[in-house]
Amino acid sequence: MSLTLYFLRHGQTECSRNNSFCGSIDSELTPEGLKMAKAFADAYSSMDWTAIFCSPMRRTVLTAKPFCEAIKIEPQLRDGLKEINYGLWEGRTPEVISREYHDDYIRWSADPAWNAPTGGEMAVTIASRALQVIEEIKQNYTSGNVLVVSHKATIRIMLCSVLGIDVGRFRFRLGCPVASVSIVEFTSHGPLLKVLADRSHLDEQLRNLPGT
Repeated sequence: MSLTLYFLRHGQTECSRNNSFCGSIDSELTPEGLKMAKAFADAYSSMDWTAIFCSPMRRTVLTAKPFCEAIKIEPQLRDGLKEINYGLWEGRTPEVISREYHDDYIRWSADPAWNAPTGGEMAVTIASRALQVIEEIKQNYTSGNVLVVSHKATIRIMLCSVLGIDVGRFRFRLGCPVASVSIVEFTSHGPLLKVLADRSHLDEQLRNLPGT
């Protein structure tokens, strides 16, 4: 049996609903976000699981909670799985950022790998810290299913990194809506993307909510 990682983005928050930048803001889940967490637990808890790794932010911990309670495995919290720090852009929409930090926003949009949000983190920095967690998992668990609960940008950066996609293209190559699941199996030929941004565990009402 090979090692398979399930990358789960947290459920809906106020920021994701409003399409505003939320990295270091420690936001709560909305009531709908809590329903998303429960829906994931209901759909996936019957599988055999080896471990759970989770960003320590409240929105990710709350997303993992019903699943952890169902399968009775404690999450292992890792700072490397935190969301990108958006610096001075935190809590603001792209429209406001484009107006108030126009040049920085243009540079970041063109290549976020090596250009950071004003006062924030570059994608290569996220890749470095997040991949340390992936390597830890690969070293400690050679087989089985491992859940990784993280954030929109961080998940896309991890997927780009393990799949050999230019990290600077993470915003334009991979989708990652709230409560979506992406699955990567580590085979003898390397990492294989089996599922990208699946949300079939959510009902139609939850899947069609506004936001990112």
